[in-house]
Amino acid sequence: MLGMYHDYRIFNPTRGFLCLNELDLGVPLKAPMSSIFRQKLPPATYHSMVLEAHRFAGKAALDSGVVDGLGGLEECLAFIKEKKLTEKAKTGVYSELKQEMYRETLGYIDGYEAEERRTEKIAKEEDVRKEDGKKRVAEWEKKVNKAKL
Repeated sequence: MLGMYHDYRIFNPTRGFLCLNELDLGVPLKAPMSSIFRQKLPPATYHSMVLEAHRFAGKAALDSGVVDGLGGLEECLAFIKEKKLTEKAKTGVYSELKQEMYRETLGYIDGYEAEERRTEKIAKEEDVRKEDGKKRVAEWEKKVNKAKL
């Protein structure tokens, strides 16, 4: 999660994998969390990460757009030099451009309390819906058990 908030990601191709295992853990993604992945990943990659908890090893992570490069410190420094990243902030608008790029995510972060209230409301409505469903099933079962076949 933290890595996705960085401008660029370099991944060690020989160790580990990248994934969103919230599905396997039974933990929902909050709006700001999901938003950053939605904004930074190709739709097919986002889909497989969220709905399949797909694990991406080094080369697959690069090919699918999860990371921008593969390697260790040497490759990371070469990436920075090749992209001239140390020069990008000189014009003074780098942060403003990033704020506009990630406006959706920043909006979710700024409005986190309202989003939490919305989520709680939806959860309560879901609880009411489930209880109503249980009552309907119980009523139906009473009628079926009384019916003569």
